[in-house]
Amino acid sequence: MFQNTFHLCSPHQIRVATTEQLRSDFLITGLFDVGQVRLHYVYQERMIVGGVMPCDRPLFLPAFDETPGGGSVAMLNRREMAVINIGMGSGTILVDGTCYRLARFATLYVGQGAESVCFASDDSARPAKFYLTSTPAHAAFPTRHIDLSQGKLLKLGSQEQVNRRSIYQLVEPSVCPSAQLLFGLTILEPGSVWNTNPPHRHLLRSEIYLYCDMDAADRVFHFMGTPDETRHLVVRQEEAVICPSWSIHMGAGSGRYAFVWAMGGENQDYDDIERLSLTKLR
Repeated sequence: MFQNTFHLCSPHQIRVATTEQLRSDFLITGLFDVGQVRLHYVYQERMIVGGVMPCDRPLFLPAFDETPGGGSVAMLNRREMAVINIGMGSGTILVDGTCYRLARFATLYVGQGAESVCFASDDSARPAKFYLTSTPAHAAFPTRHIDLSQGKLLKLGSQEQVNRRSIYQLVEPSVCPSAQLLFGLTILEPGSVWNTNPPHRHLLRSEIYLYCDMDAADRVFHFMGTPDETRHLVVRQEEAVICPSWSIHMGAGSGRYAFVWAMGGENQDYDDIERLSLTKLR
């Protein structure tokens, strides 16, 4: 069912990790394949990350294998999920018989207990690309379609620090209630390269960044690690980075890009972060 499983990592491990070890432990690649559902299991907050790219036929969210002795259960039986369409073409998601159409950058929150989730593209020549993140849920909330215009918009950064950006909070308590999942999209303004500056980390939550809306030749240099032991990953279009609670996260791109962020953990307070000075990094 899962393409890869990402286990918990200690901050001490990165002190001696090679580039390939860092990429193996923290970088999620190969999310999208035409006509496939590709899912990855991340033990940080027990998140599931996936890409669904339907073409000439609908694709269903697979069921969980529940017990070693057999039997299965719907993946969202005890989970919630947010899905965003990052493709150029539009598509639909059918949740227990109700159809939702997602244009580019539209999001669907699917609450705990959904039994059947089916993805389709409106045009096989321009397929939708559905990126999903799922976390365990302790309560059920209504499924909801969210356009960017319905999200909570934050305008942050400055031209002087080349980090002007629009942050769209899409699954957030004041916009779309959820059990624990926080989910949104950040789009950088033209000429800005830093997705946050100075960096920060969330001591009560883990986060996953999916970098998107990039040219194929461009790269984002994603910085991670503890403040006194930083490392970096070179990230391509439609690759995701796992950001544990102990790790800083910030990045700079060689060209235009956006990123989808998703968090799970002990609270849903977006501003509960530890801000770090660049002068303290090593």
